[in-house]
Amino acid sequence: MLAEAERRARANGRGDVVDYLVLRATNDLARKTAIQWLFDEFSMRAAQCNRSGSSIQISHVDDHRFRAGSNTMVGTLLTLKTGVRSLMVEAGWPRVPRDGIVKGGGLAQGHIRHFGRKSLDHELMLTRLGNGTPSWVVIDKNGERKPLGLGLVHSHVAAFLRE
Repeated sequence: MLAEAERRARANGRGDVVDYLVLRATNDLARKTAIQWLFDEFSMRAAQCNRSGSSIQISHVDDHRFRAGSNTMVGTLLTLKTGVRSLMVEAGWPRVPRDGIVKGGGLAQGHIRHFGRKSLDHELMLTRLGNGTPSWVVIDKNGERKPLGLGLVHSHVAAFLRE
């Protein structure tokens, strides 16, 4: 549908619409790639732990809807589960105007949630760095942002496995 809309906009000389559609396609690709990276890193870490004797079950849910403040994000949910413990990673972006916006000018939002251990939870935002590269940041309770690195991914999985 977007390709057809872009074709019609070009044919009708609507450069503004063409620019919007190109930007949207670029942002959607960045979102999908960054979300896939996020889930791949958590899944790979869980798989490494399983090879070392853990018994983590991994599941994905697509078209997952979740709240980010007063806005609704649509994306994917990754759940790691062992015994009664669960680690849930969700990421997405608003798809229609009634869903709202990504606050703070980000491309996507997400959460890392530990079932029953709220103090370990983190809010995520996908932003563009100064050079335009999409990057996940963790937003702390004071609103401060820091890059999401592999060390934090590993520490979340380690905390999930600790009793």
